[in-house]
Amino acid sequence: MPWREAVEPVRMERVAVVAPRPLLRDVLVVVADSGQVELDAPVETGRVLGPAARRLEDMPVDQALVPVLAQHAVDPDRLVELGRVDLLAGEAALQTLAADAMERDGVTALTGWAVAGALPGLRAVLTPLGGAVVRLEAPPGVDPPTLLPGRSPLHQHFSPLVATYGTVPYADVDPTVVAGIAYVAMFGMMFGDVGHGLLLVVAGLLLRSRPHGRLAKVARAWPFVLGAGVAATAVGFLYGEVFGPTGALEPVWLSPTDEPVTVLVAGIAVGAVLLAGAYALGTLNRRREGGWPLALYAPSGAAGIALFLGLGAIAVGWYFDGTWGHWLVPVGAAVWAVGLVLVFVGLLYGAGFSATGAVQAFVELLDTVIQVGANLLSFARLAAFGLAHAALSGLVWQATRDLAGGGLLGWVWSALVFLLGNAVAFTLEALVAAVQALRLEYYELFSRVFQGQGRPFRPWHIPMVSTLSAPDRSESPS
Repeated sequence: MPWREAVEPVRMERVAVVAPRPLLRDVLVVVADSGQVELDAPVETGRVLGPAARRLEDMPVDQALVPVLAQHAVDPDRLVELGRVDLLAGEAALQTLAADAMERDGVTALTGWAVAGALPGLRAVLTPLGGAVVRLEAPPGVDPPTLLPGRSPLHQHFSPLVATYGTVPYADVDPTVVAGIAYVAMFGMMFGDVGHGLLLVVAGLLLRSRPHGRLAKVARAWPFVLGAGVAATAVGFLYGEVFGPTGALEPVWLSPTDEPVTVLVAGIAVGAVLLAGAYALGTLNRRREGGWPLALYAPSGAAGIALFLGLGAIAVGWYFDGTWGHWLVPVGAAVWAVGLVLVFVGLLYGAGFSATGAVQAFVELLDTVIQVGANLLSFARLAAFGLAHAALSGLVWQATRDLAGGGLLGWVWSALVFLLGNAVAFTLEALVAAVQALRLEYYELFSRVFQGQGRPFRPWHIPMVSTLSAPDRSESPS
């Protein structure tokens, strides 16, 4: 699959389902069974219930009922005799939709959105029935609904991360896989310990096996748990932490509690890389949403990149004063100034070229500048919570060592402290890291990737059945 198809929403077409009034039901049954068309919602004001809906009002309806449709029309009274509430519910939904169809000279039409790739197959089955699917021009200012491809297993498992934030706008690229990888990487930095990380790996593998009982409800989250465990284990090797500073491993990089400033700088540096990626995706999305002008002047577009890179260059030049500072600081200041001008022009255009608009644009510019710095510093929590995890594990290990020299009872207490202390540290820090990684993902990264929200594609889907016999409760609709 080409990479563009993997990251772009499925292409939609504005369509009209057309059929002569006598043939409308047969056509709608096929459309409903295909599950590829989202028809515009019926207007509820002053609606007169159809025969099936009136019969359904007098029937006990199970909340878990799955409506179905018969291939050919059946008298509602006959469905009541057979106890086919599922067919009655499907017929009621179809009659409600058909009543809302536009009609002219005996020809009816219902408008909606359809998956572009499904149109040839849908036409092939509707034409023999006397129906058709006609492409229409999309209404001005109305975006199509979003359907994400979700063809890779990784995308399917990471999709709740983005879906909880909102629906990807139709014009935007889908950041699901990248966002999932960023999430587990941030979690690992705040939970760096080989022992605790391996426990998460085991938990992820157990969830992947889809156990029965209560764990089955969260089994879908196994890639998050497994990925977070792998990331935490990798960072644990860098820190030399195995259930705390036990000395079982030498640090590949450094011990976090010995060099906290270096760890804080590293956390901000990782945050800078993640923010740069968010700005890049944001610029791409602004270009797809409104063309190059929006991509250039939007605070989450090229103008924001200039502000961010300029500030970063100034900070790096100041930090390496004797090496790069003499040229990096003025270059960063120039880039930052260009970003200021671009953001201000974009804000002024949105506020209106007037004195009041200029004041509003200036205030929003100050807010944008403050946000850039605050968002970057916010990633210091990647190091701060990592340091807290290391410090808490260190306290548990120190107490374990102090109790180990007091004879048999001392060893027993030492083992209890080690087990209970690590259980507390694992539970508490895992919860904190999970929440903080989610907070960074949503507030610092997604706020740049997305400028608005889309709406999900909800196709009209009622499966068709071929039998009118009394329902067998043990079987699902075919």
